[in-house]
Amino acid sequence: MSVRDNKTTKACLSRMTPVLCPLCGKRSARRSCPALGHLICAVCCGTKRLTEIACPSDCGYLATARSHPPAAIVRQQQVVAMRVSHFLRDLNDQQSRLFFTLNSFLAAHPGDGLQSLIDDDVEEAMDALAATYETATRGVIYEHRPASRSAERLVRDMKPVMAEARNAFTSSFEAGAAVVLRRIAESVRELRRAEPQDRRAYLDLARLVVRLTEQAARNADVSGETASPDAPRLIVP
Repeated sequence: MSVRDNKTTKACLSRMTPVLCPLCGKRSARRSCPALGHLICAVCCGTKRLTEIACPSDCGYLATARSHPPAAIVRQQQVVAMRVSHFLRDLNDQQSRLFFTLNSFLAAHPGDGLQSLIDDDVEEAMDALAATYETATRGVIYEHRPASRSAERLVRDMKPVMAEARNAFTSSFEAGAAVVLRRIAESVRELRRAEPQDRRAYLDLARLVVRLTEQAARNADVSGETASPDAPRLIVP
C-alpha cells in the first residue's frame, strides 16, 4: 500500500470513528452546541438544556423543543396540570398562594437527616397543624402534635414559613391556613389511593411541578419575557 493510500485509509477511519460526547463521555456526539462550541449527544442536549448549558435564544434545538416538545413530556405536563388544578379547586387567591408556598417547601425539605420524607409524614404533619389552626379559630390555643418524629419535625420546620405567609393574608389566617393544610392532606390520600405502591407520590408531584416551573422561568428569561413578582413559585404547566 502506498503512503498516499495509507493516509487516505486513516482519514476514512478517522471520519468513521464516533466522537464521544464530552459531557457524558458515553454517547456519540452528533449535535453542534452553539453554547459550548463543540458537538454533544442528543441526550445531554435535551436533559442539560438551560440547566447546565446556557443555551442562546437562537439555538435551533431549543426553538424546536419549545415548539414541538416530545409527546411524553406533553402528556406528563397535562397530567400534572390536571392534578394540581384539582387540588386547587375552590381555593381563593390567598389560599392558592399558600398552597404553592407549602408545596415548594415540601419539595425542598431534606427530611430528618436519617431518611427522606414520605407522603405519610406530610399527611400527618398537615392534619396536625390544621387541627391546631382550627382550634385557634374557636379561641383555644392548643398545639396538636403528630405521632411520628419525622412529621413532628416537619411541623416545626414549617412554622417560620407559616409565620411569613401570615403577612400576606387579609382575612383570617387561621381559617384559611387550616383549609389549605387539610387540602394538602386530602391530596396525599387521593394520590395514595391512585398509586398505593408509591410512598412518595405526592412529594414527587410537588418536586415535578417545581422543576417544570423553574424550567418555564428559564425559558421566559431566555426569550426576554418577564414574570410578575407576585406570581407563585409553583405554576401549573
